[in-house]
Parts: sequence; C-alpha cells; structure tokens
Amino acid sequence: MNVPTFESEASRDREIPAYDLGRVPYRAALEFQRRAVETRARGESPDVLYFVEHEPVLTVGRGGHDANLRLSAADYARRGIDVVSVERGGDVTYHGPGQIVGYPIIALESLPGGRDLHRYLRDLEEAILRVLGSYGLDASRRPPFTGVWVGDRKVAAIGVAVRRWVTFHGFALNVDPDLTHFELIHPCGIRDLGVASLASLLGAAPPRDEVIARLARAFSDVWGRPVRLPSEEPAHV
Repeated sequence: MNVPTFESEASRDREIPAYDLGRVPYRAALEFQRRAVETRARGESPDVLYFVEHEPVLTVGRGGHDANLRLSAADYARRGIDVVSVERGGDVTYHGPGQIVGYPIIALESLPGGRDLHRYLRDLEEAILRVLGSYGLDASRRPPFTGVWVGDRKVAAIGVAVRRWVTFHGFALNVDPDLTHFELIHPCGIRDLGVASLASLLGAAPPRDEVIARLARAFSDVWGRPVRLPSEEPAHV
C-alpha cells in the first residue's frame, strides 16, 4: 500500500489527518493496520483516519460463529469471496465495493473519552448518525447491537480492536454495495433484521467524496479535533 509519510509525534498538533486510499486488498489493509498500530503506540506516527474500499470479503471477529456463515468455504471461494478471521470484536460482516470502510488508528487517550472503549464505540456511531442525519435520514442506535440503523435495517457495521490502547479496525458504511451479498451470511449474527444502504434509502447514492467529507466533519465535531483531508483547508473546531 502506498501511504503518506508521517511526522514524529513530537511535531504533530491536534489535527487528525484523513486519507482516502481507494480500493485496497483486505489482507494488505489488515497487515498495514497492525504495523500502523505499533508505530502509533511508539509515538512514531500521529493519530490518523483511513478510508478504503475492499473487494468482496467476509471478516469474522472474535465473537464469530460458523453458523452465521451460510455457505461453505469452497462455495465462498467459487464466488470469489475471501473469508478472514480477525482480532476485532463482533461476529461476521461483509465488505465490498460500494462501502466506505473507515480505519481510525488513534490513541484512545487522545480522544475526549480517554481509555474508554465503550465511549469510543458510541463516538463512531454518533459520527455516522450525524452523517445520515445530514441526508435527512432518521438513523438511530439499536441496543444491544453495535452499529447504525434506519428503522430495522442496518446501514453501518462497527467492529474494533485495541492494542496498546491504540485503535484499529473500525466501521463500514453502506453507500451503494450489492446488498444481495449480505444474504450470504447472517450479518453480525443477526437473523431477523435487514440491511440497507444510502442508495436504497435515498433512491440514489451520494458521491463517495461527499460522504467522506461529511464523515471527516462529523468526526471533527464528535472528537473535538480537526479531521482534515489533504484537499481541505485547515479545519477549526
């Protein structure tokens, strides 16, 4: 993966840079995240937020159950869908074209909630809720599940991991994915609720760049720190 070179922690300010890396192979992104966590924990890189998109892949978290994979490994392989076990929380979820996947590599102590993982999850939800609200959608949480919903349909999945108090993994927002791919699993282990996308709810998908810009602004507000894409002027909160 081609990624930016970071300044040392000693020279960084409170701004969180955000980058859209485009289409990235899932396994390459996973290994990159693991390396990035270590450099952040050592103070060799700043907090950062990456946006990516993946080819079809199923990821199975620490709470995963085989029963939520509706096909055999061979059947998934014939469809060109990789299945990867990962260290994030949660069960099985789908990533594919048409999603915006966000990977915050952030030291929890640098956020308003500090080393509070539950608060961090609520912050991720809150930012996505604000973005969906900006499109006129009545989005909400649906306890005890993690994620963001419109009615009884899930629009964003969230699953995170923390190593040395630095976050990785993150969220997947459905902008315009092939929703039939979710029928190949029981998403997040939930069997009686549906899945939606911005496209299915709005009638057309908003531009990817626009959604990413709104996500960056929402995280700026939620975290109380500027989250800025390279093309943007310096942000202020």
